[in-house]
Amino acid sequence: MADGGMTPGPGNGRGEGVGVCVDPAMGDTAAGAGLERGAIGDLDGYTGSLGGLSRREFLMYCTGVAATLGLSPGLGVRIANAAAAAPRPTVIWLSGQACTGCTESLLRSHHPTVESLILEQISLDYSETLAAGAGHQIEAWKKKIMAEQAGRYLLVVDGSIPTRDGGIYCKVANQTFVESVREAASGAAAVIAMGSCASWGGVPASGPNPTAAQPLHKILPGRPVVTIPGCPPNPYNFLSTVLHFVAFGKLPALDERGRPKFAYGRLIHENCERRPHFDAGRFAIEFGDTGHRQGYCLYKLGCKGPETYANCPAIGFSDVGQGTWPVGTGHPCFGCTEEGVGFTKGIHELATLKSVAPPLGYPQVAEAKGQIASPIATAAVGVAAGAVLGAGAVIYSRLGKVAGEPGNGNGSGPGAGAGAGTGGAAAAPDA
Repeated sequence: MADGGMTPGPGNGRGEGVGVCVDPAMGDTAAGAGLERGAIGDLDGYTGSLGGLSRREFLMYCTGVAATLGLSPGLGVRIANAAAAAPRPTVIWLSGQACTGCTESLLRSHHPTVESLILEQISLDYSETLAAGAGHQIEAWKKKIMAEQAGRYLLVVDGSIPTRDGGIYCKVANQTFVESVREAASGAAAVIAMGSCASWGGVPASGPNPTAAQPLHKILPGRPVVTIPGCPPNPYNFLSTVLHFVAFGKLPALDERGRPKFAYGRLIHENCERRPHFDAGRFAIEFGDTGHRQGYCLYKLGCKGPETYANCPAIGFSDVGQGTWPVGTGHPCFGCTEEGVGFTKGIHELATLKSVAPPLGYPQVAEAKGQIASPIATAAVGVAAGAVLGAGAVIYSRLGKVAGEPGNGNGSGPGAGAGAGTGGAAAAPDA
């Protein structure tokens, strides 16, 4: 890939080692030299090899990445140093049984933009969708890069891997996808499964699964695989994982399914903007009804947020404002990140609650005037009214007994006051 105007320095000519960049404003000759030395200089004037960003903009972006990862904002400078000064990590991207949605999602990232990402922050050396070359040329380039960067490149796989009949249902360059994945993984420093299909099988692995499609970790048993599920996944979960690897030389903390905890550590239900309606018992019952129009909880329409782990409500999609995710647009979450939920359960099937369940005795969201309330609502009101009447009867009976004792009469005398005196003593056994 091109290096966006960077003059090759010591290294292999692809921006590795030290990339030399003429900086008229500061005279730096090494990309990111000022950042590495701590002499940040003119934050607004220097662009260097930061993809057209000023240093101030670049540091703000890296601070945002640190916050996304759940790290101290102060570590944003460290991430900036690593991204600007360290060799850009080589990435080999393979696509199997997929719809290209994962790549399309990446193309719609805006901080950084895709051109800044692949020309300045990572070295995307092989991608069947984005590569400039084709045919024998690009396949020869992939073999060359894998040999030169053995043990140092990142392997990204999107799409599931068919295994029936020797894997013949997905072939690239006359090689089955199973063979391509195993070959590329043998020399990779880290392996990332991008999207639900690569993470746990997704659509191709759903019944009846005619190609015996498998997720990446089952093709590479014993090999740690980072999974970024979603259909499509949020590109910033992928970018943050890669930048964590670049900055710290290791992958972020993962859960038992290989998912980064910073992105998949909490249920969607916990961060959903409609959660207060769930807790208050306000639900949409049908699309377009009063509750749906007022933004009530979508649980009874089949929302899978209570059993799905992802950060969709926290960061949204496509950088166009809050609410740009399914529930924000009025449609139930269908659990695309969660194995056994997405593409498995019915879209309007009720979720299995992993936290507090809502009561079952709430009235309807909106009862028509003159209409008899539902039996459940009527029963609830009856129980409440009976409890009030019963309590009143008990109090009345006790007051009657006390009033009939000597010394009470009209409330004056020795038994008056707070149960003291003769009347108070007489009432004590009945208390």
